[in-house]
Amino acid sequence: MMIDVIGVRSLGGHRLEIEFSDGTIGVRDFIDISQKTGPMSEPLKDAAYFQRVFLEDGALTWPNGYDWDPIALHDEMKQAGLLRRSQAAE
Repeated sequence: MMIDVIGVRSLGGHRLEIEFSDGTIGVRDFIDISQKTGPMSEPLKDAAYFQRVFLEDGALTWPNGYDWDPIALHDEMKQAGLLRRSQAAE
């Protein structure tokens, strides 16, 4: 099943509220991005830059072209118990 991100809201720092096309929503802290290395992830370490996230083709995307696979993100958040049914889906 295809799962896309259909909504994103910055909660400050590296925290995002993410809504998925299957009617689930959750909050994830992406502070672990500070452990990544490389030219694409380096700008995301800055919270102000990180908050410039937008949606492109159903994926979290940043101005430098870095994106996050929506299916992998959904699976990770589901496994961690971070997802709940959104009120809009009820």
